Amino acid sequence: MPDTLTHLADAMQTVLDQVPQAQAKPTGFIRRQRKLTAAVFVKALVFGWLANPKASLDQLAGVATLLGVPIQPQSLEERFTPQAAELLRRVLEASILAVITADPVAIAVLNRFTEVVVLDSSTVSLPEPLRGLFAGCGTSNPAAGNAAVKLTVAWDLQAGRLRGPLLDAGRVNDKKTALAGEVLPAGSLRVADLGYFQLKHLAAIDRHGAYFLSRFLPLTVVYDEQGTKWSSLSQWLSQYGPRVDRAIRLGERARLPCRLLAARVPPEVAQRRQEKLRQEAAAQRRRISPEVLALAHWTVFVTNVPARSLSLEEALEIGRARWQIELLFKLWKSEGQIDESTSQKPYRVLCELYAKLVAMIIQHWVLLVSGWEHADRSLVKMAQPLRQYAWELAKAVGQCPAIRRIITELRRIFSTCCRVDRRKKHPATCHRLLNLGCEGLT
Repeated sequence: MPDTLTHLADAMQTVLDQVPQAQAKPTGFIRRQRKLTAAVFVKALVFGWLANPKASLDQLAGVATLLGVPIQPQSLEERFTPQAAELLRRVLEASILAVITADPVAIAVLNRFTEVVVLDSSTVSLPEPLRGLFAGCGTSNPAAGNAAVKLTVAWDLQAGRLRGPLLDAGRVNDKKTALAGEVLPAGSLRVADLGYFQLKHLAAIDRHGAYFLSRFLPLTVVYDEQGTKWSSLSQWLSQYGPRVDRAIRLGERARLPCRLLAARVPPEVAQRRQEKLRQEAAAQRRRISPEVLALAHWTVFVTNVPARSLSLEEALEIGRARWQIELLFKLWKSEGQIDESTSQKPYRVLCELYAKLVAMIIQHWVLLVSGWEHADRSLVKMAQPLRQYAWELAKAVGQCPAIRRIITELRRIFSTCCRVDRRKKHPATCHRLLNLGCEGLT
C-alpha cells in the first residue's frame, strides 16, 4: 500500500495543484495576481461538489475559506466563465491521463487475463448555447437535446483502472469514439455491447494478441466450421440444444475466426425482449426483421478466447459483468449528480460538469486504494462515507501523511462494512463471479 499511497498523493497534487497553477494564465483564468488562485478555485469546486453534489455557492466558498482564501459567494459565481471552463477541462484531461490501479481483485476467472475491460458510454444533456462545443442529436426544438456530451469509459474490472471519461459531442456514434478502437495489451479481454460491434475493431484486437467478448449483432454473416454461410443465425442455432459453443467465421469479408456462444432464454424473457424491440422500432418508425425477433430467444456472444481459457458458462457470467459499468455511470449520475445543476447559466453548468467529473475520478482513485481488494463491496455504499472526508481531502492535497491517515480510516471502514447485499434469487455480479472460483478472498 505505501507505494500506491505515494502514487495517489502525487497524482492528486499534480492534478489539483500543479496543473491549475500552470494553466491559470494560458487559459486566461488569471490575468493579474489574485487571492483566489487557480488551484484553490479547482479544489473548492471539486471537493465541495464531492461532499455535496448540490452544494450552494456558500458551501463552495466555505471550502475555499478552509483552504486559506476567504471569498464571497457572489465573487465565486463571477468566476464561472469560459476561461474557468477551459481551465477545468485541462484539469479533467490531466486527471484522465493519470493512472491509478489497485492489486487485481481476487476473482480467479478475471485473473486469467491481463485486464478485463468493460467499455460503454453515457450522455449528459447541456444548455442549448453550448451546442457549438458539444452538439447533441436534437432538432430545432431546444428541449430535444441539441447540446449534449458523450462520456466514454473503459474500466478494468481486475485492477480498477479507468480510461476516460473521454468527452465527445453527444451525436458521435459509439463506434467512432477514441476508446472504441483502442488497442489493449496482449492477453487483455474487452467486453462491450452492440454499440461497439465493428468487425475491423474485433479483428484488430485479435491481431494484437488480445481478446474480445461481444454481444452478437443480428444479421451479421456467419460461416460455420464447414464453410457454409448462414444468413439466419436463428435457423442455424435451431439445430442444437439450449447451449451452443461452436467455432465460426464472422463477416462476409472479414471471415474472423472466433467462437459463437449461445444460450436459450426462458419464453417470458424472450417475450419481454420482443416487446421492447417492437416498441423501439415503432418509436423510430422502422420495420423490425423477423430474424431479430427470432434471436430474442437467445443470448448470443462472440469471442476469440479459446475454450480452454473460458467456458461457455464463464463467458455468460463475464458478459453479464458488463453491466458493472452501467452501475458506475449510475453512481456518477445518481450520487455524483454529474448531469444536474442548480443553475441554467451555460458556463456555470459546464464548469460544474468538468469539476464533478474530476471529483468522480478522485473518488474512484481513493476507493481503489482503500477498498478494491474486497470483491464483494458496493461502490455506492463505499462512496457514502468517502464523501464525509471530502473537505479533509481538500486540505490534504500535497500532504502525504494526511492522505495516509484518511486512507487508513477508510480502509478500516471498508474492511467490515459496505458489502453488496446477498440475494438468493438474483445474485449480484460479484457473487456470481466469485462462485466461479476465487483465490484468497478477504
